[in-house]
Amino acid sequence: MTDPIRLVIVDDHAIVRQGLRSILEREPDIEVVGEAATAADALDLVAAARPHIVLLDLKLSAGSDVAGLSLCGELTARAPAPGVLVVTTFLDERLVLEAIQRGARGYVLKDVDAVALVAAIRAVRRGESAFDSHSAAMVVRSLAAPAAAAPSSPQLTGREREVLTLLARGLSNEAIGRELYISATTAKFHVTNLMRKLAVSRRAEAVYAGSKLGLI
Repeated sequence: MTDPIRLVIVDDHAIVRQGLRSILEREPDIEVVGEAATAADALDLVAAARPHIVLLDLKLSAGSDVAGLSLCGELTARAPAPGVLVVTTFLDERLVLEAIQRGARGYVLKDVDAVALVAAIRAVRRGESAFDSHSAAMVVRSLAAPAAAAPSSPQLTGREREVLTLLARGLSNEAIGRELYISATTAKFHVTNLMRKLAVSRRAEAVYAGSKLGLI
C-alpha cells in the first residue's frame, strides 16, 4: 500500500478547519497531520510535520485579505516544498495567477464539493495542477489574452510547444506521453527542457510564463 497523503490545513477560522478535517479524514489515503490559523504557526507546523500537501486560505488576518499569498511563496521556497492547494472564497483572476506565480499547484473555491476537493488533493500529490471550473476559466482567459510586448521568446521546439500546451491542461508526464504517443520518460525530458528555457522551476510557472510570452 502507498503511504497516505500527509496534509496540513491553514485557515483562520476554526470551524472551517474542523469541517475540512471531518471531510478529509473519511478518505483512507489522506491523513490530516495538523492545522494552523496564522502564517507563523503554519511555517512552524510545516517544518515539524513535513506534509505532502498544504490546504491554504488566502485570508489569514483581519488586516489583509491575501496574507496567504506571501505564505504560499514562503512554503514553496522550502526544500522539500509541500504542494500548496489554495482553498478560498476569493475569485479574482489576479489572485489566481499570482498564486501560481508563488508556487501554488491548484486553486479551488470553498464551495467546491467534497469529491472535487479530494480529487484536487490527489492531483496535486501526483504533481499535477488542480483548478476548479471558475479558476480554470480565469487561467484559460489569461492564456488566451494577447501577449503584451515583451522580450524575445525562448526558442521552444515544436514538440516542446505541444508539451507546454498539455501542461496548461494540467496533464502529468504519463498523460502527456499518451497524448503524444511518446514515453513518460521522453515527456519528462521535454518538460525539463522547456522549463529550463523558460527559467522556471515549477510546471504551473512554465504555463504562466509561456502564456505571457505568447507561446500557448
